[in-house]
Order: sequence, then C-alpha cells, then structure tokens
Amino acid sequence: MSEYNYRWRNRQLREHVSVIDGQKTPSMVLENATYLNVYLKKWVKANIWIHEDRIVYVGDKMPDTISSECIIDCESNYLVPGYIEPHAHPFQLYNPHSLAQYASQSGTTVFINDNLMYLYLMNKKKAFSLMDELDQLPVSLYWWARFDSQSSLQDDEAFVKNADILSWLNHDNVIQGGELTSWPSLLHGDDRMLHWIQEAKRLRKPVEGHFPGASVETLTRMKLLGADSDHEAITGEEVYRRLLLGYRVALRQSSIRPDLRNLLKELKDYDLQSYDNLMMTTDGSSPAFYEGGIMNKCIEIAIEEGVPEIEAYSMATYNAAKHFGIDHLVGSIGPGRIAHINFLAAKDNPNPVSVLAKGKWIKFEEEVKQKDLSINLEKYGLTPLQFNWDLEDTDFRFFVPVGLEMYNDVIMKPFTITDGLQKNEISKDNDDSFLILIDRNGEWRIATLLRKFTKSLGGLVSSYSNTGDITLIGKCKSDIRLAFERMKELGGGIVIADQGKIVFELPLQLAGMLSNEKMETLIQKQKKLSQIVKEHGYGFEDPIYTLLFLSSVHLPYIRITPKGIIDVKKKEVLFPSIMR
Repeated sequence: MSEYNYRWRNRQLREHVSVIDGQKTPSMVLENATYLNVYLKKWVKANIWIHEDRIVYVGDKMPDTISSECIIDCESNYLVPGYIEPHAHPFQLYNPHSLAQYASQSGTTVFINDNLMYLYLMNKKKAFSLMDELDQLPVSLYWWARFDSQSSLQDDEAFVKNADILSWLNHDNVIQGGELTSWPSLLHGDDRMLHWIQEAKRLRKPVEGHFPGASVETLTRMKLLGADSDHEAITGEEVYRRLLLGYRVALRQSSIRPDLRNLLKELKDYDLQSYDNLMMTTDGSSPAFYEGGIMNKCIEIAIEEGVPEIEAYSMATYNAAKHFGIDHLVGSIGPGRIAHINFLAAKDNPNPVSVLAKGKWIKFEEEVKQKDLSINLEKYGLTPLQFNWDLEDTDFRFFVPVGLEMYNDVIMKPFTITDGLQKNEISKDNDDSFLILIDRNGEWRIATLLRKFTKSLGGLVSSYSNTGDITLIGKCKSDIRLAFERMKELGGGIVIADQGKIVFELPLQLAGMLSNEKMETLIQKQKKLSQIVKEHGYGFEDPIYTLLFLSSVHLPYIRITPKGIIDVKKKEVLFPSIMR
C-alpha cells in the first residue's frame, strides 16, 4: 500500500480514533514531553500518544489504562520531528537501504531520493517493486521522477522510453519532478520535457531545478516554465535572488560543495525576516562525508551560525515536508503524523540521544536498537557484473587531440594534447594520465588524457560512473590492465594498481555501481581510497565524485561520454566514440 495516499486503511483509522475514545490502549506514551510545535514555532509541553506507527494524540491527558512499560518519561529531553533530507542521491557507492539504516541512527528518517540509478539498472516493474519493499523499513523513502539521463548516451531515446517518465510521475511515492539538469534544452524548445512538467503540476507535485550560476532572467524563465525549487546557489546573493522570485531554496552542505556555513554568513547581509522557504541538503555526498550523521550536522551548522533554533529545526523538517506536500505525514509532531521523533539532550544539540521511526526505536539512550533488516537486492537484477570481453591492445590507441583538465573535483576544461599518447607510460614529471571510457558491454570506447587527477598512480579502474560504463585512468598501461582484470574478477568495483601490484579494491557487487557493505565499513574503505589517490597527487577533495561526473553533461565545460568527447555548452560531439 502506498505511503503517500493510503498509508492507513479505513479499519486502522477507526482504530486510531478508538484509542482517543478509550476503547483501545496506545502502543506508547511519551509523558512530560517538551516538543517543538512547528506550527506555533514554540516549545510546548504535552503527553504524546503513539499507536503502532502513528501519533494519535498530543495534549495534557494520559490514557485511562496503560502499562508502565509503555510509558516513556521525557522530562529530560526535547523532542523534534524526524529530520528530512530533501535532495538525496542514494547511490554514491552506498545503496538506498544501507544509507537509510545508517542515517536513521542520527535522526534523519525521511528521504526524498533521486531515481536515476533505477532508470539505468532495472526496468520500471522491478524498480517499483523494490520501492514497495523499501517502504517496509522504519524510515520513509520518497522519490523523484527524472526527466533526463544527465549524460549523452548512445541511444537517449531508448533511455527515455525505458524510463517511462509519466508512469514514474503517477506513482504515489514519487513526489517531485526533476531535478532539471538538462534545463537548457527546455529553454530551447523541448516540449516533451515541458509536457512532463505540466503533468507534475497537474498532479500537484513540485518540480526541482538545477540552475548553477543562473541569472535573474534565466530563473524567471524557468519559473514561468514550472520550476519550484533549486539547490544550486553558492552565494548568499544567489540564495536571496531565488527567494525573491518565489523559489524554495535548499542550502547545500555536501562533500564537493560544503557551502552551508558560508551561505548563512552571507545571508545575514539580507536581513531575512522568514526562513519558511529555506531547506538544507547534503546533496548525495560520498560515504566518508557522512561520518557523524546527515541532517543533524546541517542543523548544527545552522545553529552555530546564528539561525534561531526553531528555524534551524524547521529547515530540516517542516519546511521540506510542506514543500513536497507530505506535511500531513511527516515534518511535525502532531496527531495523524507518522511517529518520526528525535529526542535531544538540549535544544541547541541536534544530535539525538534516542530516535523513534514509524513508532519503532532506532536508537534508545545512545544504544542502537534497530535490527539489520536485510533486503535481497539481487532479485531486482542488482547482481555482480559479468564481462564477456577483454581489454585489447587497440583499446590503448589514442587519437583524440583534446584532453580533459580538472578545474576542480567535477569541472573539466579542454586542453590540447601534444605528446605521449602512444607510449606505455606517461612520465611522472607531469600530472597527465591516460583516460579511457569503455561501454560496460564492450561495444565502444573513447580514449584521451586526463590532467591533474594524478602525478604518479599506475592505474585505477572503476565500474562506478554516471552511466555505469567502465572508466580507466592511470600513468601505466600495464597497471591499468592489471586493475581491470581484478575489477572483472570482483564483478565490478573500484580497483587501484601501482607498480605491478593491486593496492586497493572496493567491490561493488550490486550491478557494478553499489556496495552491499554497511555504511560504517564503506566509510572506512572510501577514506582509504581517497588517501591513496591523494598521496599520488590528486589535489582536490572527492575523487568519488570525479569518477561519477566525468560523463555528466550538466557541468561545464568538456565531458567524456558514451557519445564521445562533448563540448557541453555547444552540445557538440567534438570526437565521437568508436566501436571496438
């Protein structure tokens, strides 16, 4: 049963009312609770009755009969709604299940998730079945409906057909259209995308933009075409510009854009009178960034930067729930809401000592209570990769005269290649390396150079990429080949080889894209990966995002994609990929 429209059947609703009438006993009562009332924007004292997964009463009364073990004395705590991550990409090595289990321990119990990897890795029927199974977790997982592939594929039409976007939009647990990474095509007359936006509006589901650096004129045009929110502001002025035009704005604190603190500092110059249209997001950060939690860390920063406590909590709870139209279910502590509640030791400390999700204890007085609820992801087609092809000598032939130079973790600029393409190794006197993108089925390839990724690393091979194709990077062709062979044996993953030896491996046995490890384990492995590549000259923050976004065409200026080397601004294929 869909959580969004029909979480509770008629029989259950009657049962909830019978609890108030004294005909049934609540499952739990939170006595003497000081809780945040997001509607009044004040702390209120009350007794909170919970029946199974729902809050059924908030007020002064206690039930006529209830056993003492069902009463929790909350005198020493402050209660706030479960935190909401409004813009999650739950496929950054972790998977939606492992991320949700980990995040709930620090109070983030509601996620609005990107569906992009579902579109790449499974058909609609399997994706919807998996979403239904994930609905059984103590957390609440909602989804977006993507309108584009975020890259340039060999067959974009096949992707769109398989995506069946209207079916996604009509799914009850899909509560947003977007994000609109290919918004320039919309401005240039893509009426099919405009139709999808219109459908989202008809269904009363907001549409999220992706407008880095957009001018007032562009933001206005996109508002006219149906955009409701955006998370790409990187200055206080850009946040204010969006608020001025009626956008809901998510302030970002991510592994590649840890901007939240600076945004809040700069917003002080604009004398904001209301925070009601502001949210916060970690924007799908890589695992190690989540050491210590997710939305709790954002609230912590907001309070440190002078945001009033109640506003800081509302930015991570009610504001998001209201934006997505799910405030009848989550985002507040009140009758009828799902029992997502965080218990704090102090009003200014958003790190919960206890967490209740769907009426079940995730953590109680610092002790984790949640059992590992296993989900068999293999039955949805998320199995280890099978390769029926090998690297050939011809794959290491380079003819493209333009390489990709890293400006930061994810932005690439073109440079002219003058030497070194046909050698077996690239000198360690410079920071160039071989870069090859190969179809996961071995049908096509494109090869060039990547500058500023490494000064000395022999070879890194990854099945983790934006399109699921295979990325090969390194100074030494034999090390690249060694890493590739090990990646094949693992059934997908990220493997590093140097000086003829395997020095690191991270298996990604769920379709070569996702790990089935617990987040705690994955965090440590990712930290080790980052340490190795930085020791070899990687000068930026997050190599995981570099691997992911090499083929993403929503970022400037040049990309390596399944179609070939692309000039993003001109949308031109400079050098096409070739068949193997």
